[in-house]
Amino acid sequence: MGALVTLDLPDDSPMLGLPWIITIGPLGDVDEWEPVVCGPYERPQALALAEAVVAEEQLMAVVEPLLPAVSVEEIRGEIAAAQVAAEDETAQIEEADLYGDFEDTIDEELEAAAAEDDRVGPPAPPTEAELRAGFERIAAKLTGRAD
Repeated sequence: MGALVTLDLPDDSPMLGLPWIITIGPLGDVDEWEPVVCGPYERPQALALAEAVVAEEQLMAVVEPLLPAVSVEEIRGEIAAAQVAAEDETAQIEEADLYGDFEDTIDEELEAAAAEDDRVGPPAPPTEAELRAGFERIAAKLTGRAD
C-alpha cells in the first residue's frame, strides 16, 4: 500500500470548492521517475482516485488544491509565502530535539494503525461520467458561469 497526502481542512474552508490536482510519484528513492500530475478534479473525486491508485501499489499521491492566480503579483505572493514557509520549517527542524517527542510519535502511529484497521478497502473511484460532470462544474466555476 502506498501513501496519500492531503490538507486537513475545516468543513467551511473556501479551499474545498477549488479544483484539486493529484501528483503521483514513487514512494521511495528506489524507483526514480518523474511524478505524474492529473486533474483538475473536485476534491472528493481527487481523493477517491488517489486512494484507488495507491491502495495496491507503493506510490505516493499528493492531493492539493489549485490556487488560481489571476496576476503576476498573486503568483509572486504565493512564491514568497512558500519561501517563508520553507525557511520556517528549516528553522523548526534546526531547533527541534534530535529525537523528538517519543510519546507524540507513538500516539500518531497508533492512530494511523487504528484508522487502517477500520478501513475495509478503498472506496470505488468515480466513474468517467462522474469525472466529466465534475470537469464541467470546475469549468463553470473558472469561467464565472457557476450557479
